[in-house]
Amino acid sequence: MTYPIFNSVINRIEDDLHNRNITINTFRTWNEDRINATGLEIEIDLSQSSDFMKALSINLDWDRFRETVLARQLKGMQEHPFLQEGHMVSTSISPVIDIEITWLFNEKAQQHKLAAQNGYHKVDAASSWMEEITREVNDLLADDDIITRWHVEVEGTKNGKYLSAVDLISYFQYTLTDLNSLNQVHQFVLRILQELLVKSNKVIKTAEKTLSNQAAA
Repeated sequence: MTYPIFNSVINRIEDDLHNRNITINTFRTWNEDRINATGLEIEIDLSQSSDFMKALSINLDWDRFRETVLARQLKGMQEHPFLQEGHMVSTSISPVIDIEITWLFNEKAQQHKLAAQNGYHKVDAASSWMEEITREVNDLLADDDIITRWHVEVEGTKNGKYLSAVDLISYFQYTLTDLNSLNQVHQFVLRILQELLVKSNKVIKTAEKTLSNQAAA
């Protein structure tokens, strides 16, 4: 199954990212015809610019229903393949795009004070700086109607528990209802991508400051 509108957005995003001074670890699309869904996965390397984070992940989710609604809405989309089908999808949903941002923290603590014996983040120390980062991020993203949560993986040895994975995840949603042309869609998505990269950088700086202060306390 092909998604002409979403695929054109992917091409514009790829061109935009290539013009930025960033290192891309992953840029791949996925399709799951069984559930009429598609998406884009981007992972930006942070290992050379941050002591505490290894990567920033940006995931865009899309599906057949949103593609069809948006094709009906945009000018010049009469030949869109989803609009040519005899049993065209009928839906009342709005064309929205879901974007998941994940900040992937280094598994190893950079300061001895915050580390278990194996060098990974100690659970008790991590719970303190994670709580503070949550407050800071909630304030930073207060104007966005989003959900933010932590994903952690806890393991243990005879010497105590430690975190083998630490990710902070925020879920954003943007409506495309007021757009009338494919060019407007491109411009809108590139604008929100820029906004998300700026916000992501602020979160990175906030997290680095919090972890540095925790280690110095």
